[in-house]
Amino acid sequence: MNYTKLFVFALAASAIGLFFYLDLRHFLTLEALKANHQALLLFYETHAVLMVTGFMALYILQTALSLPGATLLSLASGAIFGAATGTLYAVIAATVGAALAFLAARYLLRDFVISKFGGKLEKLNRELEQRGFNYLLFVRLVPLFPFFLINLAAGLTKLPLRTFVIATSIGIIPGGFVYVNAGASLATITSLSGVATPRVIGSLVLLGLFALAPIIYTRVRGAGGPTA
Repeated sequence: MNYTKLFVFALAASAIGLFFYLDLRHFLTLEALKANHQALLLFYETHAVLMVTGFMALYILQTALSLPGATLLSLASGAIFGAATGTLYAVIAATVGAALAFLAARYLLRDFVISKFGGKLEKLNRELEQRGFNYLLFVRLVPLFPFFLINLAAGLTKLPLRTFVIATSIGIIPGGFVYVNAGASLATITSLSGVATPRVIGSLVLLGLFALAPIIYTRVRGAGGPTA
């Protein structure tokens, strides 16, 4: 491992260790968000640029380092910025964070990722290699795999960064909007699990099937063989 890889690995490990040592998860709870909601709104009214910048930086860091709290941050985005603007900020930040994780897995932490998650990534890697954009769009829409695992898996393939960014940004919009929109009505939420109802999950699965439609069509047509 060269010095650049060692430095990045040490920096990431230190940030993750500090997160858990300071028990920052305590602040990433629904109860904490509700308790500080008015204070956050007041700060946003008086320091809008700083609030947006700080929020997006936090979201990017959380995603890039695969830390817990993405759901809560999406709710917070809606609670502070509103449904439409909050979705925009959350999608941009999550996409940037995912791209950083993708690049780290490809160029800096490849050996570590393979040794840590190699077995879990085998099938996902194979599908991403073969199906590219459509399969990535599908797994972003339908939560079959953890978000961070998809970032790492894609980084180990030959998938272009541009394809990864486009499929990720499009694929996370529906699910992101569900949580951000729920956050815009923060007072009505009693638990995080209550946001992703069976109806919502079913809708995401349906969207995912649309993303897979070209792949399914190609397989069916190939299985049918040439026609006269």
